[in-house]
Amino acid sequence: MNLSPHLSLAEFTMTGHRSLDNTLPTALMPEAERTAQLLERVRSALGDKPILVTSGYRSPAVNAAVGSGPGSDHPKAAALDFHCPGFGSAYEVAKHLEPLVDQLGIGQLIYEQTWVHISTRMQAKAVNRVLTMRNGNYTPGVNL
Repeated sequence: MNLSPHLSLAEFTMTGHRSLDNTLPTALMPEAERTAQLLERVRSALGDKPILVTSGYRSPAVNAAVGSGPGSDHPKAAALDFHCPGFGSAYEVAKHLEPLVDQLGIGQLIYEQTWVHISTRMQAKAVNRVLTMRNGNYTPGVNL
């Protein structure tokens, strides 16, 4: 089953933690489809280059296993992590998307060094909308 033209449900829910159930609850399907549509807009902004999703939906158990906190948008089916080698490095992707967050409807953009995180959920504080994660710390903007 596809959530959008370039994202399948299997890709959105894949995990390396195969011993943990990562089935998307039916109630979260509308949010998963909304996140998939965001990915389509991002893909278009990146010149329609293939996007490799490394993490989409995470059940609460999977989210805990990867060390993410309860405030994560992944268990809400509202986020995904990806890279786009055909466009460039994660930094180049994040830097390109940074001025487009409003236009694309990105609620949060995080440059995570080897991948990019996007979320549909708008952040309560504007300073948390575009971030760089380095050594466990967040700083505003996309920075090397």
